[in-house]
Amino acid sequence: MALATVLVLISWQVAVDGPLLGLDRWVRHGVRETRHDLHSTLLNHLGEALSDLGSSVPAIPVLLAAGASAAWRSRRAGAARPWLPALIAVLTTGLIPLLVVPAKAAFARPGPFGMPLAPDQWGWYPSGHTATATLSYGVAAFLLARTAGARARRRLYAAAALLAAGVGLGLVWSDYHWLLDVVAGWCLGGLVLRALAGLPPARNGRGSRRHP
Repeated sequence: MALATVLVLISWQVAVDGPLLGLDRWVRHGVRETRHDLHSTLLNHLGEALSDLGSSVPAIPVLLAAGASAAWRSRRAGAARPWLPALIAVLTTGLIPLLVVPAKAAFARPGPFGMPLAPDQWGWYPSGHTATATLSYGVAAFLLARTAGARARRRLYAAAALLAAGVGLGLVWSDYHWLLDVVAGWCLGGLVLRALAGLPPARNGRGSRRHP
């Protein structure tokens, strides 16, 4: 509910050019001043590198590889539906553009530089890179965690969260996206991950009978 509420609120403000967008301008101004004051080539390169982690490459290959690995591990463990992780990974790759592209076209929000959109250009809201990172790395962690131990699950979830956060912060630092574009991308990904969390854990499909 919290993710959905935040997403609806931000979307409404973007649609009506509401006062909440002042937060975007305030954050952008602060980030630009910080970048100017620090004048750190290392931080700028880091921001670029983190932003690139939200591209289709490498995010989608990581997701598909995780799905294949999880399917193989499920098969070795004798799970009832060992093909399910691979199917989820493939479906997620198709879900990402279905969630992001129509929203970008509908809201048609200009980017931080304020340049008007070309007739064939999508808007900046929500952030596709952020949504791609959140979903790709999050679903990859979820699939691998289904057959992992408790400690490995915590590490997988932490790594996915750090990657998603890093991509969003890198986009804001590099002035590629407004902050609220990024928050909306996190919310979209989080809603899908919350839905996946309701799937039952992988179970042994060989069946075990109780002997008297």
